[in-house]
Amino acid sequence: MALKFETGFDPAYGQAVSVAPDIQRITARNPSPFTFHGTNSYIVGRDTLAVIDPGPDDEAHLQTLLDVIAGRPVSHIFVSHTHRDHSPLAARLKERTGAAVLAEGPHRPARPLHIGETNGLDASADTAFVPDIALPDDKVVDGDGWSIRTVLTPGHTANHATFALEGTGILFSADHVMAWATSIVAPPDGAMADYMASLDRLIERGDRLLLPGHGGPVTAPRGFMRGLKTHRKMRERAILERVRAGDRTIVDMVKAIYRDTDPRLHGAAGLSVLAHLEDLVGRGLVVTDTAPAIDGIFTPAI
Repeated sequence: MALKFETGFDPAYGQAVSVAPDIQRITARNPSPFTFHGTNSYIVGRDTLAVIDPGPDDEAHLQTLLDVIAGRPVSHIFVSHTHRDHSPLAARLKERTGAAVLAEGPHRPARPLHIGETNGLDASADTAFVPDIALPDDKVVDGDGWSIRTVLTPGHTANHATFALEGTGILFSADHVMAWATSIVAPPDGAMADYMASLDRLIERGDRLLLPGHGGPVTAPRGFMRGLKTHRKMRERAILERVRAGDRTIVDMVKAIYRDTDPRLHGAAGLSVLAHLEDLVGRGLVVTDTAPAIDGIFTPAI
């Protein structure tokens, strides 16, 4: 299946949109080149509720969530990962509802930093976040009329989790799979090998509907995710071709590979290229004189 992104999306700021029985989507007004129209929070249930990804620390978004909750009890707040557009509002929502906060764990990089390396993604990380309950893979949490299974999907971040609503074929895919664009995989927070393994896992699950952290639903998940996998493999081949053609730095590769991409995204593109190169070095297809780094020199292994 050819990969086709769906960019038609109405965020309906300030109100809830019903996306499936007993599931409502509320989109925060935090649009950007990385968040599309904003972060999606989901309210699950009818009487006692769960909230998935409360979103950024934004007063208007908190008030909209409370308006939709409408005084009903909230038993659980699930957090997919610790980027500042997803997790910070959990603390304030917990104060207002008394709900337990659940997530894989605090923020951490996918690998240790190399000597002399700085993490350019620190500003996007919610390092203050600590869940009340740490979720292991495949953990099922039962609520009032719903059960949610944790499906760990490291790649975008080391602690990224998706959540399956048992018995429905619906998966809340957060930033791992989105209909409007590919997920950013940027070291040291993310790892391409992890991302691809997690993508394979979701393909094998066979869910019928994905509800992402940004943008609209993925209505044909298996075919779309196969397209994502093909897209990543094509990007990997393009990077290998640039290395074999003589490009030695990530800056040169980005100029060639992402020449039609919004220049505001070239920094993120460089980190994505680094993620691929880390994987290629790990597989012995590319070599570098030091640990793979954004300013490193890369050469073909063969």
